[in-house]
Amino acid sequence: MTAETLLERITDYTNRPDPWPLYAELREAGPVVRQADGSHLVGTYHEILALLHDPRISADPRSRTTPSPEPAGELPKPPFLRLDDPEHHRLRTLAMRPFGPPHSPARVDSLRGEINRITAELIESLRGRERVDIVDDFAYPLPVTVICRLLGVPRKDEPMFREWTDVIVAAADIGPGEDTHQQDKAAMQARQEMGHYLLDLADQRRGRPTGDLLSAFVNEPDPTQRLTPDELASTAVLLLIAGHETTVNLITNGVLTLLRRPDQLDVLRREPGLLPRAVEELLRYEPPVHMRERYPLADVDIAGSTLPKGAPVVLAMASGNRDPARFPDPDRFDPTRSDNEHLGFGSGVHLCFGGPLARIEAQIALGALISRLGTATLLQDPPPYRANAMLRGPRHLPLEFAPD
Repeated sequence: MTAETLLERITDYTNRPDPWPLYAELREAGPVVRQADGSHLVGTYHEILALLHDPRISADPRSRTTPSPEPAGELPKPPFLRLDDPEHHRLRTLAMRPFGPPHSPARVDSLRGEINRITAELIESLRGRERVDIVDDFAYPLPVTVICRLLGVPRKDEPMFREWTDVIVAAADIGPGEDTHQQDKAAMQARQEMGHYLLDLADQRRGRPTGDLLSAFVNEPDPTQRLTPDELASTAVLLLIAGHETTVNLITNGVLTLLRRPDQLDVLRREPGLLPRAVEELLRYEPPVHMRERYPLADVDIAGSTLPKGAPVVLAMASGNRDPARFPDPDRFDPTRSDNEHLGFGSGVHLCFGGPLARIEAQIALGALISRLGTATLLQDPPPYRANAMLRGPRHLPLEFAPD
Protein backbone atom coordinates (compact mmCIF):
# COMPACT_ATOMS: atom_id res chain seq x y z
CA MET A 1 0.00 0.00 0.00
CA THR A 2 1.32 3.44 -0.96
CA ALA A 3 0.10 6.99 -0.49
CA GLU A 4 -0.80 7.05 -4.21
CA THR A 5 -3.60 4.53 -3.55
CA LEU A 6 -5.19 6.42 -0.66
CA LEU A 7 -8.19 7.73 -2.62
CA GLU A 8 -8.82 4.27 -4.02
CA ARG A 9 -8.70 2.79 -0.52
CA ILE A 10 -10.84 5.52 1.05
CA THR A 11 -13.54 5.03 -1.58
CA ASP A 12 -13.35 1.21 -1.34
CA TYR A 13 -16.67 0.12 0.15
CA THR A 14 -14.99 -2.22 2.62
CA ASN A 15 -13.57 0.86 4.37
CA ARG A 16 -16.87 2.76 4.54
CA PRO A 17 -17.59 1.87 8.20
CA ASP A 18 -14.21 3.21 9.38
CA PRO A 19 -12.30 5.50 6.99
CA TRP A 20 -10.65 7.42 9.82
CA PRO A 21 -7.32 5.48 9.92
CA LEU A 22 -6.95 6.17 6.19
CA TYR A 23 -7.56 9.87 6.73
CA ALA A 24 -4.86 9.85 9.42
CA GLU A 25 -2.52 8.15 6.94
CA LEU A 26 -3.38 10.86 4.40
CA ARG A 27 -2.52 13.68 6.80
CA GLU A 28 0.76 11.98 7.69
CA ALA A 29 1.65 11.57 4.00
CA GLY A 30 1.47 15.31 3.44
CA PRO A 31 -0.99 18.13 2.94
CA VAL A 32 -1.24 17.23 -0.77
CA VAL A 33 -0.80 13.68 -2.09
CA ARG A 34 -0.81 12.89 -5.81
CA GLN A 35 -2.83 9.80 -6.65
CA ALA A 36 -2.14 7.11 -9.22
CA ASP A 37 -5.05 8.33 -11.38
CA GLY A 38 -3.54 11.84 -11.66
CA SER A 39 -5.81 13.49 -9.10
CA HIS A 40 -4.51 15.28 -6.01
CA LEU A 41 -5.86 14.46 -2.55
CA VAL A 42 -5.82 17.13 0.18
CA GLY A 43 -6.47 16.08 3.78
CA THR A 44 -5.28 18.81 6.15
CA TYR A 45 -7.61 21.46 7.56
CA HIS A 46 -5.72 24.66 6.79
CA GLU A 47 -4.91 23.68 3.20
CA ILE A 48 -8.51 22.59 2.50
CA LEU A 49 -9.81 25.86 3.95
CA ALA A 50 -7.37 27.90 1.83
CA LEU A 51 -8.43 26.09 -1.37
CA LEU A 52 -12.15 26.49 -0.60
CA HIS A 53 -11.55 30.26 -0.43
CA ASP A 54 -9.23 30.45 -3.47
CA PRO A 55 -10.96 31.99 -6.54
CA ARG A 56 -8.55 30.04 -8.76
CA ILE A 57 -10.21 26.79 -7.67
CA SER A 58 -13.29 25.91 -9.72
CA ALA A 59 -16.32 23.87 -8.65
CA ASP A 60 -17.43 23.43 -12.28
CA PRO A 61 -16.65 19.94 -13.64
CA ARG A 62 -16.35 21.48 -17.11
CA SER A 63 -13.09 23.07 -15.85
CA ARG A 64 -11.53 19.62 -15.64
CA THR A 65 -9.03 19.17 -18.46
CA THR A 66 -6.76 16.28 -17.50
CA PRO A 67 -7.33 13.49 -16.98
CA SER A 68 -10.88 13.76 -18.31
CA PRO A 69 -13.31 10.90 -19.00
CA GLU A 70 -14.98 12.88 -21.79
CA PRO A 71 -14.49 16.20 -23.59
CA ALA A 72 -15.48 19.11 -21.35
CA GLY A 73 -17.76 20.50 -24.05
CA GLU A 74 -19.95 17.39 -23.86
CA LEU A 75 -20.68 17.77 -20.17
CA PRO A 76 -24.16 19.14 -19.34
CA LYS A 77 -24.51 22.40 -17.46
CA PRO A 78 -24.37 21.54 -13.75
CA PRO A 79 -26.64 22.93 -11.01
CA PHE A 80 -25.54 26.22 -9.50
CA LEU A 81 -23.67 24.65 -6.58
CA ARG A 82 -21.25 23.32 -9.20
CA LEU A 83 -20.90 26.63 -11.05
CA ASP A 84 -18.35 29.41 -10.52
CA ASP A 85 -18.90 33.10 -9.97
CA PRO A 86 -20.37 35.27 -11.36
CA GLU A 87 -23.05 32.81 -12.58
CA HIS A 88 -22.98 30.89 -9.30
CA HIS A 89 -23.39 34.11 -7.29
CA ARG A 90 -26.33 35.27 -9.42
CA LEU A 91 -28.25 31.99 -9.16
CA ARG A 92 -27.43 31.44 -5.50
CA THR A 93 -28.57 34.97 -4.65
CA LEU A 94 -31.84 34.53 -6.56
CA ALA A 95 -32.45 31.15 -4.92
CA MET A 96 -31.87 32.59 -1.43
CA ARG A 97 -34.00 35.74 -1.84
CA PRO A 98 -37.23 34.08 -0.62
CA PHE A 99 -35.42 33.10 2.59
CA GLY A 100 -35.07 36.78 3.49
CA PRO A 101 -32.09 39.17 3.53
CA PRO A 102 -28.64 37.57 3.13
CA HIS A 103 -27.61 35.58 6.20
CA SER A 104 -31.01 36.18 7.83
CA PRO A 105 -32.34 33.06 9.58
CA ALA A 106 -35.88 34.43 9.73
CA ARG A 107 -37.46 32.25 7.01
CA VAL A 108 -35.76 29.08 8.21
CA ASP A 109 -36.59 29.85 11.85
CA SER A 110 -40.23 30.27 10.85
CA LEU A 111 -40.23 26.60 9.87
CA ARG A 112 -39.46 25.39 13.40
CA GLY A 113 -43.12 24.88 14.21
CA GLU A 114 -43.74 22.85 11.06
CA ILE A 115 -40.59 20.76 11.61
CA ASN A 116 -41.68 20.09 15.19
CA ARG A 117 -45.10 18.95 13.95
CA ILE A 118 -43.64 16.64 11.27
CA THR A 119 -41.17 15.22 13.78
CA ALA A 120 -43.93 14.59 16.31
CA GLU A 121 -45.96 12.74 13.66
CA LEU A 122 -43.00 10.51 12.83
CA ILE A 123 -42.24 9.85 16.51
CA GLU A 124 -45.89 8.90 17.06
CA SER A 125 -45.68 6.42 14.16
CA LEU A 126 -42.81 4.66 15.99
CA ARG A 127 -44.67 4.37 19.28
CA GLY A 128 -45.22 0.79 20.44
CA ARG A 129 -42.81 -0.69 17.90
CA GLU A 130 -39.97 -2.80 19.23
CA ARG A 131 -37.92 -2.67 16.01
CA VAL A 132 -37.30 0.46 13.96
CA ASP A 133 -35.04 1.40 11.06
CA ILE A 134 -34.04 4.97 11.90
CA VAL A 135 -33.23 5.69 8.25
CA ASP A 136 -36.40 4.43 6.56
CA ASP A 137 -38.81 5.21 9.40
CA PHE A 138 -37.53 8.60 10.55
CA ALA A 139 -34.39 10.24 9.12
CA TYR A 140 -35.38 9.67 5.48
CA PRO A 141 -39.00 10.95 5.47
CA LEU A 142 -38.35 13.99 7.71
CA PRO A 143 -36.30 16.22 5.33
CA VAL A 144 -38.31 15.22 2.24
CA THR A 145 -41.52 16.24 3.99
CA VAL A 146 -40.00 19.49 5.28
CA ILE A 147 -38.74 20.57 1.87
CA CYS A 148 -42.03 19.65 0.22
CA ARG A 149 -43.82 21.91 2.70
CA LEU A 150 -41.22 24.64 2.12
CA LEU A 151 -41.74 24.50 -1.65
CA GLY A 152 -45.50 24.33 -1.29
CA VAL A 153 -46.10 20.80 -2.58
CA PRO A 154 -49.64 19.64 -1.67
CA ARG A 155 -49.60 16.89 0.95
CA LYS A 156 -51.38 14.48 -1.36
CA ASP A 157 -48.37 14.68 -3.72
CA GLU A 158 -45.65 14.20 -1.08
CA PRO A 159 -45.51 10.38 -1.61
CA MET A 160 -44.76 11.02 -5.28
CA PHE A 161 -41.78 13.15 -4.26
CA ARG A 162 -40.49 10.38 -2.02
CA GLU A 163 -40.65 7.99 -4.97
CA TRP A 164 -38.69 10.39 -7.19
CA THR A 165 -36.17 10.98 -4.42
CA ASP A 166 -35.73 7.20 -3.93
CA VAL A 167 -34.79 6.81 -7.58
CA ILE A 168 -32.39 9.77 -7.67
CA VAL A 169 -30.63 8.83 -4.44
CA ALA A 170 -30.32 5.20 -5.55
CA ALA A 171 -28.48 6.29 -8.70
CA ALA A 172 -25.99 8.26 -6.61
CA ASP A 173 -25.43 5.23 -4.40
CA ILE A 174 -24.39 2.50 -6.82
CA GLY A 175 -22.01 -0.05 -5.36
CA PRO A 176 -18.71 -1.12 -6.95
CA GLY A 177 -19.05 -3.25 -10.03
CA GLU A 178 -22.74 -2.45 -10.54
CA ASP A 179 -24.12 -1.36 -13.92
CA THR A 180 -25.06 2.29 -13.58
CA HIS A 181 -26.72 2.80 -16.98
CA GLN A 182 -30.29 1.89 -16.00
CA GLN A 183 -30.06 3.69 -12.66
CA ASP A 184 -28.70 6.84 -14.30
CA LYS A 185 -31.44 6.73 -16.91
CA ALA A 186 -34.12 6.30 -14.24
CA ALA A 187 -32.64 9.15 -12.18
CA MET A 188 -32.61 11.49 -15.17
CA GLN A 189 -36.26 10.67 -15.86
CA ALA A 190 -37.15 11.25 -12.19
CA ARG A 191 -35.38 14.64 -12.21
CA GLN A 192 -37.21 15.64 -15.39
CA GLU A 193 -40.60 14.55 -14.03
CA MET A 194 -39.96 16.36 -10.76
CA GLY A 195 -38.84 19.49 -12.61
CA HIS A 196 -41.91 19.50 -14.87
CA TYR A 197 -44.19 18.99 -11.88
CA LEU A 198 -42.61 21.88 -9.97
CA LEU A 199 -42.82 24.18 -12.99
CA ASP A 200 -46.52 23.37 -13.41
CA LEU A 201 -47.11 23.94 -9.70
CA ALA A 202 -45.21 27.23 -9.79
CA ASP A 203 -47.24 28.37 -12.79
CA GLN A 204 -50.44 27.74 -10.81
CA ARG A 205 -49.11 30.14 -8.16
CA ARG A 206 -48.31 32.90 -10.65
CA GLY A 207 -50.40 35.89 -9.60
CA ARG A 208 -51.87 33.79 -6.77
CA PRO A 209 -49.10 33.57 -4.15
CA THR A 210 -49.56 31.11 -1.28
CA GLY A 211 -46.58 31.99 0.91
CA ASP A 212 -44.25 29.18 -0.18
CA LEU A 213 -40.94 29.22 -2.05
CA LEU A 214 -42.41 28.42 -5.47
CA SER A 215 -44.81 31.34 -5.07
CA ALA A 216 -41.95 33.63 -4.13
CA PHE A 217 -39.91 32.53 -7.15
CA VAL A 218 -42.66 33.14 -9.74
CA ASN A 219 -44.11 36.29 -8.17
CA GLU A 220 -40.85 38.21 -7.83
CA PRO A 221 -41.80 41.77 -8.88
CA ASP A 222 -38.35 42.70 -10.20
CA PRO A 223 -37.86 41.09 -13.63
CA THR A 224 -34.07 41.26 -13.22
CA GLN A 225 -34.35 39.11 -10.09
CA ARG A 226 -36.42 36.29 -11.58
CA LEU A 227 -35.29 32.77 -12.32
CA THR A 228 -35.87 31.43 -15.83
CA PRO A 229 -38.11 28.34 -16.02
CA ASP A 230 -35.07 26.06 -16.42
CA GLU A 231 -33.31 27.76 -13.51
CA LEU A 232 -36.41 27.52 -11.32
CA ALA A 233 -36.83 23.79 -12.03
CA SER A 234 -33.17 22.93 -11.45
CA THR A 235 -33.01 25.05 -8.28
CA ALA A 236 -36.15 23.49 -6.80
CA VAL A 237 -34.92 19.97 -7.57
CA LEU A 238 -31.54 20.85 -6.10
CA LEU A 239 -33.19 22.09 -2.89
CA LEU A 240 -35.02 18.81 -2.53
CA ILE A 241 -32.16 16.44 -3.32
CA ALA A 242 -29.23 18.27 -1.71
CA GLY A 243 -31.24 19.14 1.38
CA HIS A 244 -32.42 15.57 1.71
CA GLU A 245 -29.14 13.68 1.38
CA THR A 246 -27.12 15.70 3.89
CA THR A 247 -29.85 15.84 6.52
CA VAL A 248 -30.57 12.10 6.42
CA ASN A 249 -26.88 11.37 7.00
CA LEU A 250 -26.55 14.01 9.72
CA ILE A 251 -29.48 12.64 11.74
CA THR A 252 -28.53 8.98 11.25
CA ASN A 253 -24.85 9.54 12.05
CA GLY A 254 -25.98 11.44 15.13
CA VAL A 255 -28.14 8.58 16.41
CA LEU A 256 -25.35 6.06 15.77
CA THR A 257 -22.76 8.23 17.53
CA LEU A 258 -24.94 8.75 20.60
CA LEU A 259 -25.78 5.05 20.90
CA ARG A 260 -22.07 4.25 20.74
CA ARG A 261 -21.40 6.85 23.46
CA PRO A 262 -24.11 6.44 26.11
CA ASP A 263 -22.21 8.76 28.47
CA GLN A 264 -22.66 11.62 25.99
CA LEU A 265 -26.27 10.61 25.39
CA ASP A 266 -26.82 10.99 29.14
CA VAL A 267 -25.18 14.43 29.06
CA LEU A 268 -27.60 15.62 26.34
CA ARG A 269 -30.57 14.08 28.10
CA ARG A 270 -29.68 16.04 31.25
CA GLU A 271 -28.69 19.22 29.37
CA PRO A 272 -30.83 19.55 26.18
CA GLY A 273 -29.57 23.11 25.82
CA LEU A 274 -26.31 21.57 24.52
CA LEU A 275 -28.06 20.19 21.41
CA PRO A 276 -27.06 23.02 19.03
CA ARG A 277 -23.42 22.61 20.05
CA ALA A 278 -23.74 18.81 19.80
CA VAL A 279 -25.00 19.10 16.21
CA GLU A 280 -21.98 21.24 15.35
CA GLU A 281 -19.75 18.57 16.87
CA LEU A 282 -21.52 15.90 14.81
CA LEU A 283 -20.86 17.96 11.68
CA ARG A 284 -17.18 17.83 12.58
CA TYR A 285 -16.93 14.32 14.00
CA GLU A 286 -19.25 12.40 11.63
CA PRO A 287 -19.98 14.82 8.77
CA PRO A 288 -22.61 13.95 6.14
CA VAL A 289 -20.29 15.12 3.32
CA HIS A 290 -16.78 13.66 3.28
CA MET A 291 -15.22 14.94 0.06
CA ARG A 292 -15.64 17.45 -2.72
CA GLU A 293 -13.88 17.58 -6.09
CA ARG A 294 -12.46 20.85 -7.42
CA TYR A 295 -10.41 21.94 -10.47
CA PRO A 296 -7.67 24.61 -10.60
CA LEU A 297 -8.19 27.29 -13.25
CA ALA A 298 -4.41 27.81 -13.28
CA ASP A 299 -1.42 26.09 -11.71
CA VAL A 300 -1.81 26.63 -7.95
CA ASP A 301 1.04 26.26 -5.47
CA ILE A 302 0.12 25.17 -1.96
CA ALA A 303 2.11 23.58 0.88
CA GLY A 304 5.10 22.89 -1.37
CA SER A 305 3.04 21.19 -4.09
CA THR A 306 1.67 22.38 -7.42
CA LEU A 307 -1.91 21.61 -8.37
CA PRO A 308 -1.91 21.58 -12.21
CA LYS A 309 -4.53 23.49 -14.12
CA GLY A 310 -7.60 21.35 -14.81
CA ALA A 311 -6.47 18.36 -12.75
CA PRO A 312 -9.06 16.99 -10.31
CA VAL A 313 -8.38 17.95 -6.70
CA VAL A 314 -10.24 16.00 -4.02
CA LEU A 315 -10.71 17.95 -0.79
CA ALA A 316 -11.16 15.39 2.00
CA MET A 317 -13.07 17.69 4.34
CA ALA A 318 -13.84 14.86 6.77
CA SER A 319 -10.08 14.37 7.19
CA GLY A 320 -9.64 18.09 7.82
CA ASN A 321 -12.31 17.89 10.50
CA ARG A 322 -10.10 15.50 12.44
CA ASP A 323 -6.81 17.27 11.85
CA PRO A 324 -4.99 17.51 15.21
CA ALA A 325 -3.25 20.65 13.93
CA ARG A 326 -6.66 22.37 14.14
CA PHE A 327 -8.76 20.46 16.70
CA PRO A 328 -7.47 19.24 20.08
CA ASP A 329 -8.21 15.55 20.66
CA PRO A 330 -9.95 15.36 17.27
CA ASP A 331 -11.04 11.71 17.50
CA ARG A 332 -13.11 12.38 20.61
CA PHE A 333 -16.80 13.26 20.28
CA ASP A 334 -17.30 16.23 22.60
CA PRO A 335 -20.72 17.95 22.48
CA THR A 336 -19.36 20.72 24.70
CA ARG A 337 -16.60 21.65 22.21
CA SER A 338 -16.66 25.43 21.72
CA ASP A 339 -13.93 26.23 19.15
CA ASN A 340 -15.50 24.29 16.31
CA GLU A 341 -15.14 25.94 12.91
CA HIS A 342 -15.57 22.64 11.10
CA LEU A 343 -15.83 21.92 7.37
CA GLY A 344 -19.06 19.95 7.67
CA PHE A 345 -20.88 22.29 5.28
CA GLY A 346 -17.78 23.39 3.36
CA SER A 347 -16.63 27.01 3.43
CA GLY A 348 -16.19 30.01 1.17
CA VAL A 349 -18.59 31.02 -1.60
CA HIS A 350 -19.91 27.45 -1.84
CA LEU A 351 -20.77 27.15 1.85
CA CYS A 352 -23.91 25.00 1.93
CA PHE A 353 -26.83 27.44 1.79
CA GLY A 354 -29.13 24.76 3.21
CA GLY A 355 -26.96 24.45 6.31
CA PRO A 356 -29.27 26.50 8.62
CA LEU A 357 -32.24 24.28 7.71
CA ALA A 358 -30.26 21.05 8.20
CA ARG A 359 -29.06 22.26 11.59
CA ILE A 360 -32.59 22.99 12.80
CA GLU A 361 -33.90 19.66 11.51
CA ALA A 362 -31.08 17.76 13.23
CA GLN A 363 -31.56 19.62 16.52
CA ILE A 364 -35.30 18.96 16.55
CA ALA A 365 -34.97 15.34 15.37
CA LEU A 366 -32.28 14.37 17.86
CA GLY A 367 -34.04 16.26 20.63
CA ALA A 368 -37.18 14.20 19.99
CA LEU A 369 -35.27 10.92 19.87
CA ILE A 370 -32.96 11.37 22.85
CA SER A 371 -35.52 10.37 25.46
CA ARG A 372 -36.15 7.08 23.61
CA LEU A 373 -32.57 6.16 22.75
CA GLY A 374 -31.83 5.16 26.35
CA THR A 375 -33.91 2.00 25.80
CA ALA A 376 -32.56 1.34 22.27
CA THR A 377 -30.08 -1.33 21.19
CA LEU A 378 -28.12 -1.33 17.94
CA LEU A 379 -28.98 -4.49 16.02
CA GLN A 380 -26.01 -4.11 13.67
CA ASP A 381 -22.74 -2.35 14.45
CA PRO A 382 -21.33 -1.30 12.13
CA PRO A 383 -24.55 -0.92 10.18
CA PRO A 384 -24.69 -1.31 6.40
CA TYR A 385 -23.45 1.89 4.78
CA ARG A 386 -24.44 3.61 1.58
CA ALA A 387 -22.09 2.94 -1.31
CA ASN A 388 -21.45 6.64 -1.88
CA ALA A 389 -18.10 7.61 -0.32
CA MET A 390 -18.58 11.37 -0.66
CA LEU A 391 -21.98 11.39 1.08
CA ARG A 392 -21.24 8.89 3.84
CA GLY A 393 -23.96 7.53 6.09
CA PRO A 394 -25.71 4.28 7.05
CA ARG A 395 -28.17 2.94 4.51
CA HIS A 396 -30.07 1.32 7.35
CA LEU A 397 -29.83 1.72 11.11
CA PRO A 398 -31.96 -1.02 12.73
CA LEU A 399 -32.70 -0.54 16.42
CA GLU A 400 -34.57 -2.58 19.00
CA PHE A 401 -36.45 -0.78 21.76
CA ALA A 402 -37.32 -2.18 25.15
CA PRO A 403 -41.10 -2.52 25.56
CA ASP A 404 -42.82 0.58 26.96
